[in-house]
Amino acid sequence: MVVLPIRLCVFFLVLGLGVSSLVRNKRQDEGDGDEPSVDELCSNRPPDEYFRLTTEGDCRDVVRCDKAGENGVTRLAAVRCPNGLAFDIDRQTCDWKTNVKNCDQLEINDSTTRDGGGGVGKERKTEEKTKKDSGVPRCTKSGIKQITCPSGLAFDIDKQTCDWRAKVTNCDKLDKPRKVLPILKTDEPVCPEGKLSCGNGECIEKELFCNDKPDCKDESDENACTVESDPNRAPDCDPTQCILPDCFCSADGTRIPGQIEPNQVPQMITITFNGAVNVDNIDLYEEIFNGARQNPNGCQIRGTFFVSHKYTNYSAVQDLHRRGHEISVFSLTHKDDPKYWTEGSYDDWLAEMAGARLIIERFANVTDGSVIGVRAPYLRVGGNKQFEMMADQFFVYDASITAPLGRVPIWPYTLYFRMPHKCNGNAQNCPSRSHPVWEMVMNELDRRDDPTFDESLPGCHMVDSCSNIQTGEQFARLLRHNFNRHFNSNRAPLGLHFHASWLKSKKEFREELIKFIEEMLDRNDVYFVTMLQVIQWMQNPTELTALRDFQEWKEKCDVKGQPYCSLPNACPLTTRELPGETLRLFTCMECPNNYPWILDPTGDGFSAKK
Repeated sequence: MVVLPIRLCVFFLVLGLGVSSLVRNKRQDEGDGDEPSVDELCSNRPPDEYFRLTTEGDCRDVVRCDKAGENGVTRLAAVRCPNGLAFDIDRQTCDWKTNVKNCDQLEINDSTTRDGGGGVGKERKTEEKTKKDSGVPRCTKSGIKQITCPSGLAFDIDKQTCDWRAKVTNCDKLDKPRKVLPILKTDEPVCPEGKLSCGNGECIEKELFCNDKPDCKDESDENACTVESDPNRAPDCDPTQCILPDCFCSADGTRIPGQIEPNQVPQMITITFNGAVNVDNIDLYEEIFNGARQNPNGCQIRGTFFVSHKYTNYSAVQDLHRRGHEISVFSLTHKDDPKYWTEGSYDDWLAEMAGARLIIERFANVTDGSVIGVRAPYLRVGGNKQFEMMADQFFVYDASITAPLGRVPIWPYTLYFRMPHKCNGNAQNCPSRSHPVWEMVMNELDRRDDPTFDESLPGCHMVDSCSNIQTGEQFARLLRHNFNRHFNSNRAPLGLHFHASWLKSKKEFREELIKFIEEMLDRNDVYFVTMLQVIQWMQNPTELTALRDFQEWKEKCDVKGQPYCSLPNACPLTTRELPGETLRLFTCMECPNNYPWILDPTGDGFSAKK
């Protein structure tokens, strides 16, 4: 499933507007009222916050404050449409290439629409335009920049992104509500030792800040709780205190465990899949993990499956586990509201993740305690509450936090100390406190077609979110370039994270992945492993020369045999939580009374509630 708002962010067009022009036009439309100046509109407003100038219209037009340097010096703000789109010079927006009829046009014909009537891009050569008609520069000055959502969409002022018009319910809001912030930094102490100041000057105990319970009268103690601002945040990495096998950290996240030389570090590659396991994708998994492809130690290559509950065939999950693959949880309900995950309570995360594990253990008969990993739907991290739940429920690792594309990739780390990179993503809720949990960080993939020539593009975490990858050749280049990025630097594990539907959408994608796997297996320094196997190696760093006898990777080395049952029970079930739906639960185990769901994960039935 694609997270629409995230994909649509790239369709934004930033247009430079003359401040006086914008304010004057507004006054001409509305009369000689006391209109706020740009300085008043932008006072104390974050530069990345979009807001409206009117609630009239179709909810598509928003603005944000922008200052092009300390002295307001004019600059070029380049806009590049996503790959596959082109810039319509007349309509001043990105559109599908087939819809754009003016790629031979250097500038907009109606000069009156420009600030001061000047031309834009007159020095742009036709040859350059032909090569790069998906992007044009625009001169902007210090002031307000306007954003227009594509047709059919509206701007969600709370989420700060475009979304389908029917989903946006705040078109009557002019701007995002501001929260009162505590007073944490002052020249002189304003509170007694051990206490901090609320936004209203009230002093409360430091420990009460960022505990999800407002204690200040203005509730400001819960409004500055990021990784950087939480007064009770985890300390910076201290390698003298953080010692393997239980703890691993480094200042920037790039240090190799065990101080092993890079040429003696195995290049680990993790192939993971998110979502339900069923008849739609079982054949794909059998094609990739056919039992014949072996790592240099003679053991079959492995994958990690983050399983969501609805539509999953648990007899297939049971067989994946039997064959040595890792089974982890991807939630029980997979609700499509990102805020549900970002702002979820401890009990929400407990019901979703511990409940999903209980279902796997019961109906896939995975009873060896090996379900120890979590991935949040839509990669929407749940902050400290998620990780408190994970520690209490003995989950070992999370695999939801993403790291921005950097020169050197980041190794997994434990969260006893502060995470070594920025909390990446829009409105993410990364954990700020100390937690006894491993973070299997998702390094962004570099998706440029030609990294030696192309300008930088935003990275992507799931392979199928690399929107410019449209052909098998592009996919092959993506795999090899990112392998080289990891292999030729610190050999941090390379994560290839998929939704099965993307790999099944084109035969050439599957063929290129298998070709890449077999090419890597011809080497003696590359291993396709599970998330748990990465942690096992990091807890006991072992050089390549001794890795063939690394016992932690020998378990279920070469699995043979047949599935536990060839004809699973196809249990037609209902639940009061999903009225009107009859769902089939495929399992080798006995059928439950009800379809397992959030309040009844075992399917035994509800307890009486008043």
